Amino acid sequence: MRLSPAALAGAAALLLAACASSGTNAPAATSPAETASGVAGQLATVTVGVIPIVDTAPIRLGIEEGIFAEHGLELELTDSGQGGAATIPGVVSGQFQFGFSNTPALISAHSQGLDLPIVAPGAASTGVAGEDTAAIVVPADSDITDPAALAGRTVAVNTMKSVGDSTVRETVAKAGGDPDAVKFVEIAFPDMLAALAEGQVDAAWVVEPFSTLAQGQGNNVLASNYVETSPTLLIAAYFTSATLMKSDPDLVERFSAAMSEAQAFAQEHPDRVRAVLGSYMKIDPAVADKLVLPRFPDTVDRKDVEFLVDFAQRQGITEDTVDPAALLP
Repeated sequence: MRLSPAALAGAAALLLAACASSGTNAPAATSPAETASGVAGQLATVTVGVIPIVDTAPIRLGIEEGIFAEHGLELELTDSGQGGAATIPGVVSGQFQFGFSNTPALISAHSQGLDLPIVAPGAASTGVAGEDTAAIVVPADSDITDPAALAGRTVAVNTMKSVGDSTVRETVAKAGGDPDAVKFVEIAFPDMLAALAEGQVDAAWVVEPFSTLAQGQGNNVLASNYVETSPTLLIAAYFTSATLMKSDPDLVERFSAAMSEAQAFAQEHPDRVRAVLGSYMKIDPAVADKLVLPRFPDTVDRKDVEFLVDFAQRQGITEDTVDPAALLP
């Protein structure tokens, strides 16, 4: 282990309702002024809204390894059980200083006038079809053998107008099918495989560890929708508010630098990633050893953000084009 040295609240509420989030209550956030005025030599407390999924392993490892402490930060993580979009209202209202979210939800927030710059990458596609962190799965006896055949069929996703349904639509379109004919049903990830087995849906979009569990139950991978959308797809990222960016740029810079180091550590130590999963999510160690990890980039590529902005508009997540520069520090 590393040794550490000595008026948008209303908009946030609307967005929270739109995302149908139901996260856990967060601890009281430390204000930017309080954070900046900490006694020299003491760690500044930083509140971060995250979700208990594989993608957030790096931030947990960063705490374990003392990476954040080396940057003078002590993190308070609050897990939300209903997706990354649930953290957006928390950051806007000041409940959290930083948050983790899927990138389409962040772009959607920007299109609604919420200024939430990305400060660090979260997770990205492996770029390898059949070996990615998310997949569209169908039963072994399904007559659906091509993504185009999902037109007219029912597909389970965890939330709408987010990274799941949008990348499934993109995959169907690339295969020559009609994405507008796909019928999406919102089902929580833990309930998807039962719905698939009982014939309530024809296919399901799952992320790890549910992709590994699905295949273990005999289901087939129809397509790797992230890879089909973009081999370098930036799935999720850490963000903050423009207010904190302006009032405490040093804090934001330190958090960003620490996250970059934590991401690099996770990418270089996959065994440590697998080992830490059980500390914050219920997972069989055997599944943790087998699941496909996402790629953990340590920098944000502007080209990936530009792609996401175009993708979001193409898929109807946003009506107007969002300026990529508004998403980047």
